[in-house]
Amino acid sequence: MAGLDLQVKRRLLVVLAVYFLVFLLLSVRVGYIQLVEGHKLKSMAYEQQTLGRLISPKRGTIYDRNGKQLAVSASVDTVTVNPSDVRNYAKNKGISLDQIAEKLSEILEMNKETILAKLNKNVQYDVIKEKIDREIGDKVRAWIDSENIKGIYVDEDTKRFYPHRNLAAHILGFTGKDNQGLDGIEAIMEKYLKGEPGRILSEVDVGNRTIPYKAEKRIDPTNGYDIVLTIDETIQYIAEKALEKAIEENKALNGGIAIVMDPRNGDILAMVSKPDYDPNNPFAAPPGVDASTWNGYTNEDVTLLQSTVWRNKAVSDTYEPGSTFKAITAAAGLEEKVISPDTIVNDYPVIVGGWTINCWRSYNLHGQETFRESVYNSCNPVFVRIAQSLGINTFYKYVRAFGFYEATGIELPGEVRETIFHSNPQEVDMAVASFGQRFQITPLQLITAYCAIANGGYLMKPRLIKEIRDSNGNVVQKYEPQVVRQVISEETSATLREILEGVVTYGTGKNAYVKGYRVAGKTGTSETTETKTKGRYIASFSGFAPADNPVVNVLVVLDYPTSYSHMGGVIAAPVAGEIIEDVLNYLGVERRYTEKDKESIQEEVYVPDVRNMTLEQARNTLRNYKLEYRVEGDGNNNDAVIVDQMPKPGASITEKSVVILYTYKPDNYANVKVPDLSNKTVYEATKALNDIGLNIKISGDGVAVRQSVAPGTEVAKGTVISVEFKHIDNVE
Repeated sequence: MAGLDLQVKRRLLVVLAVYFLVFLLLSVRVGYIQLVEGHKLKSMAYEQQTLGRLISPKRGTIYDRNGKQLAVSASVDTVTVNPSDVRNYAKNKGISLDQIAEKLSEILEMNKETILAKLNKNVQYDVIKEKIDREIGDKVRAWIDSENIKGIYVDEDTKRFYPHRNLAAHILGFTGKDNQGLDGIEAIMEKYLKGEPGRILSEVDVGNRTIPYKAEKRIDPTNGYDIVLTIDETIQYIAEKALEKAIEENKALNGGIAIVMDPRNGDILAMVSKPDYDPNNPFAAPPGVDASTWNGYTNEDVTLLQSTVWRNKAVSDTYEPGSTFKAITAAAGLEEKVISPDTIVNDYPVIVGGWTINCWRSYNLHGQETFRESVYNSCNPVFVRIAQSLGINTFYKYVRAFGFYEATGIELPGEVRETIFHSNPQEVDMAVASFGQRFQITPLQLITAYCAIANGGYLMKPRLIKEIRDSNGNVVQKYEPQVVRQVISEETSATLREILEGVVTYGTGKNAYVKGYRVAGKTGTSETTETKTKGRYIASFSGFAPADNPVVNVLVVLDYPTSYSHMGGVIAAPVAGEIIEDVLNYLGVERRYTEKDKESIQEEVYVPDVRNMTLEQARNTLRNYKLEYRVEGDGNNNDAVIVDQMPKPGASITEKSVVILYTYKPDNYANVKVPDLSNKTVYEATKALNDIGLNIKISGDGVAVRQSVAPGTEVAKGTVISVEFKHIDNVE
């Protein structure tokens, strides 16, 4: 019996041990669930018991430097549905889901079957239509209230809106349907702009039906931060319009680029890349694509958009800078004192590695000249010899110092990280690089380097963002100007500014000349890799003003021009000059006219009304306005009455223009044929028009390249013909 008792006891102990172990494990598990996973499980249970509708936060506004709105979030509505509640409502009311879908489709202008499919889903929550106008949202609300419909909701939402459409599109970028930034500043500054969504919470039962008489809980969204850019809306507009006009007039098949920068602090005042797009509708068909067959959202379509209209060529494309790069070689030569402005040089051919390098004007060499004159004339061999004097190591030291081997770090996506240079450059590589050929850089890198030339030698990091502000206007983060390094001395900078001013006054950059403003810069014409087969060139001009105290730097690039010229000095320089003039006027920079400027300025006057005056009275009136006259009819009778005149009263013409006076009422005005003014000088064109009774409005200098009325067209005497003049000789 004792043995049996012992055996029973042992069995009892084993059972108790097992029970204890099980209890211990259960206790540990329960403790783990409560202490470790309790919060998580509670959250899961809460999620299952609640229906949460998102409230979109207001995305931060993007402003220009003066507080003008460039990207804003407009208030819209989103219609959502709890299908279980709607089905329960329809059942209780004795109506069909088809009737509800029919009414919604009418208000929302949607396909009824699409809505009906959503009402039949077995989900807690679905979106019927998002980002509808508030007017439409109010109609849905009114219908819901009038019918006491359960399960359909209209919640506030936001939609991104770009009030100036294409303006600064490549800077701003755009957002997707979920308000997420997909390109430009919208993408780069997403974490600041997006904000945090809010929620409207409702309790639901096991069938996903909203529990009646339970109040909804609202968690307000947190609005995103505002971004203030360095961009000036007006300057951006000036640059865009000037570039658009140049692309059209010069038939630049691959578009163009314009950048305006403040050399003193690196601020980007404008950045234009063409072709472009409307960020309000970024997936629209690009130019040249049939919109009727366009989807916009396929992989192929998106790839095409990325390679064309979405591509910011200013930071994402590289190109051969051509002779604009000669300013860099000149800066290195002056800094290392291997050359001085008055050093006598020549543009005779130079042979490097079996290659003969000629001046672009090999048909009529400039011969011996000072170094400053060689810059005016853009003589390639001179710059090759400067590079040779520097040596490979020193030459490329300055190339690196000016920032051409590194990204600028601008706050934009898609910037090229590695430019195209020979990894182990030889003498011939350096030779052609000295005048800007056979390597590639970005337009932003070039204008950043020019800013260093203009501002005393300091390479500045391009700045696109000034500051970040909260929704109350408080500054959260400020972006200060950054000096990367000093590249050249202030003395070299001053010397080179003076030389580059001479390029515009006397040399290849004459078409960038602006009366009253001292403009400095350099022209460039480069061949692309496609030149041999397609004849493709890139024309450019980079410059700044006023030359003695620069406040604005401008780069203009025209890609693949196919009109009357492909030379940078002919087609890019005048665009840069136009932008510089308009920007300096806008900034209030005072003009300082030279005596030559004053002599050539044509004052505009408004034509006075001399009708019903005697010939003598009309003659005296016109003389007071510094206008000439010509009489059709009785021109010998001072008492003859002027019946009509051409141009008509109020027309704007220049001083010394001719007004045709009629002493009779003509059945037909005296008409003349407009002559062909091509390649005529200002004097020759003016005389040709005045001799036949026509007036001229002059733009530019040099020879006539474009006239407002086609040759051979019959017009009335007195008509004003606008003529554009450009320098086409001694330009590159």
